[in-house]
Amino acid sequence: MQFRLIRALGAAATLFAAQAGAQTAPAATDWPQHPVRIVVPFQAGSATDLISRQLGAALSTELGQPFVVEARPGAAAAIGSASVARSTPDGYTLLMGGPAAIVTNRFLQKRLAYDPDAFALVSMVAYTPNILLANPQQPFKTLPEMVAYARANPGKLTYASFGTGTTSHMAGEMLKSVAGIDILHVPYKGAGEAIPALLSGQVSMYFDTIMTGLPQVKSGALLALGMSNSQRSALAADIPTIAEQGYPGYDIAPWYGLVAPEGTPAPVLDKLNRAVNKVLADPVLRGKLAEAGAEPRGGSREEFAAFIKAEIPRTKQLIDQAGITPQ
Repeated sequence: MQFRLIRALGAAATLFAAQAGAQTAPAATDWPQHPVRIVVPFQAGSATDLISRQLGAALSTELGQPFVVEARPGAAAAIGSASVARSTPDGYTLLMGGPAAIVTNRFLQKRLAYDPDAFALVSMVAYTPNILLANPQQPFKTLPEMVAYARANPGKLTYASFGTGTTSHMAGEMLKSVAGIDILHVPYKGAGEAIPALLSGQVSMYFDTIMTGLPQVKSGALLALGMSNSQRSALAADIPTIAEQGYPGYDIAPWYGLVAPEGTPAPVLDKLNRAVNKVLADPVLRGKLAEAGAEPRGGSREEFAAFIKAEIPRTKQLIDQAGITPQ
């Protein structure tokens, strides 16, 4: 009798725990029930911001709740990334992550306020090449001319980036390494600061995304010296890659991927992954991204994890070759 009572009480306790868990863990069928926030760790108007807003609008239609984009720039994406890492893992706070937030910061910042490996991965979203821009008043018009000038005047030329440790910065360090030149890195918070600095002559060059840099080239305000990825862009087929101008193997481009705080329920992550892939297959969104110079990616959560796993040693090798030390 006593054994049956204990077993009954145990079963009741198990049922109560299961019911309590069902009440606290959001079910994928119920999510989202209110607006979802996508944190962008760069300035408003940046490529990350533009892609996030386009994706957010599509997800709002697909999932029936607003996806609100919030820019939290600073510290090479570390400020916005840390804020998401500390957020409640309920699917209502997401980060549009990229190379700096997920990969590079671990090697460049001694006191990083978050763990780059602690995010729950949702999906790769897109990637876009960097374009090396130059002020037309500089004494060079092409990449070979710039390299020759830099070699003859070590330390005189400067290049801007959209933050220390970002792909923009890494692109410059890679060029310094392969071309054997000495050019000074000047970090900014984003294109909103770097392009005016370049236009005014405060810096000589700037590795910008094609999204914000190409309009400046088309208007004639800035020169394009080369694209950072291995293949020419369909939107700028007349601009040669850096690789084809004498530096084979030069290939680096910003990528954008959606992540969530560690502990976000798997059913929510899976539902969001399916939604991201569905909207990325929509010709309307693909057209908007293509017009901005971004190529949609998508894929499974496992594919995203494999991509990041390969990027970590590749990035470390680049940083070691460039002699960059954590700050």
